[in-house]
Parts: sequence; structure tokens; C-alpha cells
Amino acid sequence: MRFPIVKKRKWFFLLSGSITVAGIIVMLVFGLNLGTDFKAGAQIQVQLNQTFQASKVQQVFAKVGIDVPTSAITSAGTTNNMAVIRLGTTLNAKQEAAINNAITTVFPKALVPAEFSSVDPVIAQEQSQTAIWAVAFASLGIVIYVAIRFEYRYAISGIIALLHDAFIVISVFALLRIQVDLPFIAAVLTIVGYSINDTIVIFDRIRENMKSAKVKTLMELEELVDHSLWQTMARSINTVLTVLFAAITLFLFGGSSIHNFTFALLIGLVSGAYSSIFIASPIWVIWRSRSLGKTKRKRVTA
Repeated sequence: MRFPIVKKRKWFFLLSGSITVAGIIVMLVFGLNLGTDFKAGAQIQVQLNQTFQASKVQQVFAKVGIDVPTSAITSAGTTNNMAVIRLGTTLNAKQEAAINNAITTVFPKALVPAEFSSVDPVIAQEQSQTAIWAVAFASLGIVIYVAIRFEYRYAISGIIALLHDAFIVISVFALLRIQVDLPFIAAVLTIVGYSINDTIVIFDRIRENMKSAKVKTLMELEELVDHSLWQTMARSINTVLTVLFAAITLFLFGGSSIHNFTFALLIGLVSGAYSSIFIASPIWVIWRSRSLGKTKRKRVTA
């Protein structure tokens, strides 16, 4: 059943705004749950060769005087027999040796030495800045491309929709307290690329319909954009469903190491399809309608 999308834009803006505001509040109060990629710390990955409980892993670190919360301990591997532990501080060689000894005491079947990776504060800060610049340059490149191919109004509307997608994913991760790391940034960049592709298809349809129509009022513009959206609706839904099936499969069977990455993809793919249809095009209508008013006033003056 078809319904007027553009005329109902306030409800879509309200939905996106509510999620965004909730995410901002959570980030201001609690901040993002940053992983070791973006803050100083260490990650230990060890093959235990047996199923385990977090409390037993805590015993390992208690032996060396390190307090580890259960939330910092996750399982990995096809049979969940690998432990991944994230610490808020870096480790020296002496501490690493002590941890290896403690692991063999508590888990005799474990494969040691464990794999240690540490990030000091300087590198963490550099990686945070690099991630921000990566998203910024990608967004700038998209704006320039769309502005050249279409016009600046399409470009700005498209980038607002992209920022909406990125922030929706960030808001969900902030609300659920899911860890943000480098794979998360890779997921955001993937989402940005997917979303703008869908948006450009819709914008191209709008542009083609505008060439053959003489739009003089806001109502006519809304009807034309609605018609364009419904012309591309089947394509948009089929495309996102195809990609979602692959992402869901990775989420369910891909293992815990890419769990957060695929979860970000799932949220971003849905948000990207939503924003291309319900956010980008209505924003363009609002902006384009102002030029209709200016044209009308010029004719009256003349």
C-alpha cells in the first residue's frame, strides 16, 4: 500500500531525532565504551582448549594482582574455548610472564604463551584522530561527487542522511554500551558507502522526473518526489534485504571477533535504507521548495 512519504516527513524526523537525542544523552553521561584501539590498554587472547566461566578467568588475574571485571572477558573460537580479556592498563614483560604462569596453573590445557597486544596513550589518541579524519574525508569526497553530478542541494541532503546513519549506529552502541573499536569504524565507512549509493539512485530518479514536469507549488513537488520514491522502493527494499541476509549470516555464524562489526552493519544497513527514503529526499524537498517560493515572488514583482 502506498502512502505519502514526504507529507509525513515530520514523523520520520521525530523518530530519528528521538534516537539521536537519546544517544547524545547517554554519550554525555556515560561516554562511549571505547576499546583498546582508542584508549590506552591491553588485550590478551589465549587458547584455553576448554569451555570456561568468566569467574575462573578472573582467578588467573587475581593471582597476579590485576582486577578484571566480567564484562572485560569474552569467548571466541568455533567452540568458545578461546578467552579474550581487555584491560584498561598496559602490561610489561614481567606481568605478561606472570599471567602466562597463572594461566597454566588454572587452565592446564591452555596453549601458552598467550597473545598480548597493548596500545599506549599516544597511539590510542592517534588512532582516534585517524578514525575521525577517515570519516570526515569520506564524507567530503561524497559531497563533492554528488554536488558535481547533481547539485549542491542534493549533496547537502545526502550528507545529512549519511551523518544520520553514522550517528544512529553510534547512538545504538552508546545506549547498549557495546565496545567501539577499529572494526566499528570500518563498519561505519561501509555503511556510508552503501547508504549514499541508495540515495544517489533515488536522487537520479527525482532529477529525471523533474526534467519532464513543471513543478510550481510545494504540493506538486511533494507528489513528484513521492512518485519517484515509490518508483525506486522495490529496488531499495530488495537491495537492502539481499545485503541484510549476508550480514545476518555473518552475525550468527561469524564468531565473536567480528560480532560488533556485523552488528554495526545490521543497524547501519537498516538505517541507511531508511534515511535514503525517509530523510534525504524530504530534506531536499524542504530546501527545494524555498526556491519555488523565490521564483513565484520574482514573477509577481515582474
